[in-house]
Amino acid sequence: MGDRPASIYREKPNQPYTRQSQKKSDNFIKGAPAPRVTQYRQGVEEGDFDTAVKLVVEKGCGIRSEALEAGRIAANSYLNKELDVEEDYFLEIRPYPHHVLRYHPLAGIAQADRYYEGMRKPFGRPIGRAALVDDHQTIIRVEVDQGDVPEARKALERATHKMPVSCRVKME
Repeated sequence: MGDRPASIYREKPNQPYTRQSQKKSDNFIKGAPAPRVTQYRQGVEEGDFDTAVKLVVEKGCGIRSEALEAGRIAANSYLNKELDVEEDYFLEIRPYPHHVLRYHPLAGIAQADRYYEGMRKPFGRPIGRAALVDDHQTIIRVEVDQGDVPEARKALERATHKMPVSCRVKME
């Protein structure tokens, strides 16, 4: 089974579903998968850069961890290609995907009542994670020198195409 469309999880839920414990046996949510984001910070953290360029969400929503990882890969690969070395920038993913996504499978075939319990237990099982972001919240932040600002803007525009909601690139 592939990933479901992002439009299904785009709306923010009324109550986040995040209950995890340090001990696996004490978890309220059993079997929640780990976030897909592998690195939240890349490049030189202690670098003294002039300018910060950030990707800002226009409307609050839920962004799946797969979309955050795809945006990170798109921005980082473009910056590596254009700036030649990883010491020329610092890239940071700001939100953390705490919210656990659920899916209740329904059979779309005839005589499905033999295989599934239908809506008898419709709560669903955990299938992924999402970061719940508010209006005008920063998703990705890139710090560069003043001369590399056009490349940073272009990298964040590429990351915008991976997000399920409209975003803007802003300067700090």
